[in-house]
Amino acid sequence: FDVTLAEDGKAGFDILKKNKASIKLILLDLMMPRLDGFGFLEEMKNQKIHIPTIISSNLSQDEDIKRAKSLGAIDFFVKSNTPLSEVVEKIQKILT
Repeated sequence: FDVTLAEDGKAGFDILKKNKASIKLILLDLMMPRLDGFGFLEEMKNQKIHIPTIISSNLSQDEDIKRAKSLGAIDFFVKSNTPLSEVVEKIQKILT
């Protein structure tokens, strides 16, 4: 995969705004400084940015999962419970 990393949610959203035409998928954590994952998803929704987004977080409460999906996330992985191979498989399915 060709990957772009951001050190926090605000930097990630700035990258997204500048490069949204070339971004095919977002793998997003919920716990980030400056702009958390929920805020990131809300900004995407407000700005009508429609890019498949998968949440990868250790937050695993049903409310967190439901909230992320209601804001547009297409999938949710609990980091501590999900092998990397499963994440890669899901990404490959989305990108093909």
